[in-house]
Amino acid sequence: MLPSDTEMEGFPGVTSGDSTKQQERHYYLLSQLQTLVKDLPSSFQQRLSYNTLSDLAQALIDGTVYEIVQGLLDIQHLTEKNLYNQRQKLHCEHQALKQDLVRKHKDALQMCRSHNLGLLKSTHQTELETLELRVREEQKMMDKKIVAEMDQKVIDQQNTLEKELTVQMNLLELILKLQQKESQSGII
Repeated sequence: MLPSDTEMEGFPGVTSGDSTKQQERHYYLLSQLQTLVKDLPSSFQQRLSYNTLSDLAQALIDGTVYEIVQGLLDIQHLTEKNLYNQRQKLHCEHQALKQDLVRKHKDALQMCRSHNLGLLKSTHQTELETLELRVREEQKMMDKKIVAEMDQKVIDQQNTLEKELTVQMNLLELILKLQQKESQSGII
């Protein structure tokens, strides 16, 4: 859950040079994360230490992660819509095939002589069963494709977020080390 504009008042334009604002923002985000974690299953809560939440809050300070998450959500929604449209198209194609087959069977029955009627009905039943089997198999393949694509999107999202957080954590570590060096040498 992203903080509202009201909650963010006092934090806009936080820069690396404004350590007081950064610290306030960090404490605010950490507090919000700690509150949100309480809603998670206890087994997951135990894995989220104070340090982990603090590191996450630090990575969220400049808003880049929020932008990345929103971009990933947009991509996910477009992917879901595209996959849904593909499945709907397949469904419509199957409906058209069934309608064509029923029409073909109806025409054949009208032209059939009575002594061939049993054989024709048997042939029609076989054709219908074959089509239904084909439809089920194609739908099953489409559903597997959809699940595989969505799984891949989740993996891509996780990798993207992990990379961004790693970069931000490394940059933060460099900033902190530089700050320590400068304060030790009396520059700050």
